[in-house]
Formats: sequence, C-alpha cells, structure tokens
Amino acid sequence: GAGVPSANRITRLADNDGDGVAESKSVFLDKLYSPFGMALIGDTFYVANADAIVAHTLDKTAMTAQQSRIITELPGGPRNHHWTKNIIPSKDGTKLYATAGSNSNVGENGMEEEKGRAAIWEVPLDGKAPRIFASGLRNPNGRDFAPGKDALWTVVNERDHIGDNLVPDYLTEVKEGAFYGWPFTYFGNHPDTRAPKPGTPPPQAVAPDYALGAHTSSIGLAFSDGSTLGPEYAEGAFIGQHGSWNRSVPAGYRVVFV
Repeated sequence: GAGVPSANRITRLADNDGDGVAESKSVFLDKLYSPFGMALIGDTFYVANADAIVAHTLDKTAMTAQQSRIITELPGGPRNHHWTKNIIPSKDGTKLYATAGSNSNVGENGMEEEKGRAAIWEVPLDGKAPRIFASGLRNPNGRDFAPGKDALWTVVNERDHIGDNLVPDYLTEVKEGAFYGWPFTYFGNHPDTRAPKPGTPPPQAVAPDYALGAHTSSIGLAFSDGSTLGPEYAEGAFIGQHGSWNRSVPAGYRVVFV
C-alpha cells in the first residue's frame, strides 16, 4: 500500500552497552508482508502484517525468531487503502488490540469493501473469536493505555477533501462497543453528505475527546510515565504527527504533548 515497495523485514539494532548508540544492525525477520505493528509477550514476538497477525517464537539468548504461525487474518487486499496495521497488547497480556483503517476516504468504494475496517479489533492470543472492540474510526493507528488505568486510547486520522480545516484528526479514549461516526458523520454527529446512504440508521456516534488539527496525520501515541521528563510532562500524551499532504498550508510534522 505504500508509495514504494516494502522491504518486508524488521531490523534489529543492538545497543549492548546502553549508551544510546547501536553497535550492530541485523535482519531480525524477513519475508514479511508490509509489516507495521510489533509486540512482545513472553517469548512470542507478534507482527502485524498488512493482512494478518503472525506470531514468532523468540530465542532470547540468540535474539532470533524461529517458527511462525498466523494468529488471525486482518482485512487486506486486493485494495488495501490504509494498509498500516498496528497492534498493542492488553495490560494483562492475554490479547492484542489491532487496528484496521478504512479502505477509502469516505466509503466511496461501497461499504462492502469496508467490512471489518475503520475499527479496532480485540484478538485473543490463541486467535479464537476475534471481535471488533470499537468501530467508526477512519484510521486509528497509535494506541496506548492511560497510566494506572485499563483505558485504551488512540489517535485517528480523519477524512479528506472538505477543506483545509475539516476534519480534525483526534485523540480519544476507546470505549468498548462504541461507534465513532465514520463514514456517516465526523467528530460526533456532524453529517458527511458524501458517505453512502446506510441501509439502516447507524448508531449514535461518540464524540472524540481532543481535536489535533485537520490533516496532521497524527500517527504515534505514547503516554508519559510521569518520571523521566520532569513535571511539565508528568501527565499527558505525546503524539507524533506525520504531517499533511492535502492542505494549502502544511500542518503537523512535529511531536505534540497533550
């Protein structure tokens, strides 16, 4: 899905003396399929390819990955508009939360192509009975848990082509079973007349918690742990903004703190 061919690999950078500089660089895993998300639980290294979550057995002594098995498939091609699938373990380490962005800007290819997409999936580690945890999230990507709480948060890239200042990307707590509007409405219940007409009325949309600016492509999310960067950054979230491609005055290209 990217503009250039994927290397289809994960590279390991080893900093053995802890000085912040890698002494060695090696291929950790290859022959993947546009990998994006990664998670380590115990001795198992999970990778979110563009179409599936794959588990690899980790040899922590040699720092190599051995056997692999598919945990669950994720919505993929042949069209795979938002191909970057991300994963994060639950706080108890029993499941993964996986993202699957929409397959279009605003459903213009038909809702049949959006099955299982614009959503965050909850996937048990055995791969049995994965389910949609929350939906209507056009392209959720970065996620983290609020410190001390079992509350999952995400940043979401919103829709394009309705002006420089619409629609704002956002940061929000992800409530189980909630619907966040895509493609029918944005930022709560503001209607988008370009969206396909739903066969049945969609659920009432939950308004997100915090707007991050339109077209900032907010992708990375990490909550402060309160101990490393001083009192100014003790409580809040760091967000990496990839930056806009479709705004007359570019926005983003920065790290912000909320």
